[in-house]
Amino acid sequence: MNIYSSRPVVLCLSGHDPSGGAGLQADIEALLAQGCHAAPTVTALTVQNTVNVSDFRVLDREWVMAQANAVLSDSEVAAVKLGMLGSTAMVDTVVELLQAHPHLPVVCDPVLRAGGGGSLGKDEVGYAMRERLFPLSLIATPNLPEARILAELPDGTADECAEKLLPYIKHLLITGGHGDEHEVHNRLYSRDGTRQTFTCQRLPGNYHGSGCTLASALAGRIAQGEGLVSAVQSALNYTWRTLRDAEQLGQGQFVPRRLPLDFCS
Repeated sequence: MNIYSSRPVVLCLSGHDPSGGAGLQADIEALLAQGCHAAPTVTALTVQNTVNVSDFRVLDREWVMAQANAVLSDSEVAAVKLGMLGSTAMVDTVVELLQAHPHLPVVCDPVLRAGGGGSLGKDEVGYAMRERLFPLSLIATPNLPEARILAELPDGTADECAEKLLPYIKHLLITGGHGDEHEVHNRLYSRDGTRQTFTCQRLPGNYHGSGCTLASALAGRIAQGEGLVSAVQSALNYTWRTLRDAEQLGQGQFVPRRLPLDFCS
């Protein structure tokens, strides 16, 4: 029997997507590609595919707490990645969980809409995440439409949204895939006033699970001990390659091809 040194364990709290494009399967694949082990805790079940989401059901608080605590009592978790929570009650559940483990770095992906536009939680869920989960997180990774909801600025720029949101969180990465610029501008804001913009080529098409891929890859890089700015760059580079090589597995959006780093050069 071969005995290997342990890979970093990342606890993921997110929804299940039966198409496999987003949600926990995206988390698992992206984290595996970073050399990490994903420990998936299911927060919600969804009815969705690559076209859109039609329904979802948030799990009971007790089930979610039991899943997460089973992992936390057994493994040395290196980071936490948050995805779809679906209800304000689930936000409160995750807050209670994180308050019991304040040393863990948390990457918060405030999932409120599916790639096809369908709702994965009311705007009130986003406000609850902003008020109660952002202060417990290291970084949040909204796209611009999500940042506008969270900042309550329907037509706000990334800079304007960041100004409203930074009092709640240390670092904020607002992704630019939904923008209209020739290049994609992903903007990293920090509460100390530093800002950094990462640009990449805009790819044609729409993608199912790109936000999950990015947030999970970022959590993986942080779990591996990479500094925040470098981890953001690494996660953005990896995500871009998964979109470049994306596959059309259904009749809707393309699904990122989340291969290990060695295969995504």
